[in-house]
Amino acid sequence: CSHLYKQGENVRARCVSCHGMKGITVTTLWPNLAGQKSLYLQKQLHNFKSGKRKSPIMGVIAQELTDKEIAAVAEYYSQQAAY
Repeated sequence: CSHLYKQGENVRARCVSCHGMKGITVTTLWPNLAGQKSLYLQKQLHNFKSGKRKSPIMGVIAQELTDKEIAAVAEYYSQQAAY
């Protein structure tokens, strides 16, 4: 899925400042994404996008994502080691 990986790469650029390049944060303000299940991450992003889950930051970011971008970034972070 190199096409999905490339889409995820573009989206991850927006995620890095809070969630880290590999999904491990440097603060307790934001959750670690590394090692989370892809479907769980997709569900949460869709919930932010629809407004079902509220966040002034994530709501805005998620609304800008396509379904393919959500799938790609969720897949990337799900494959990272949670350490």
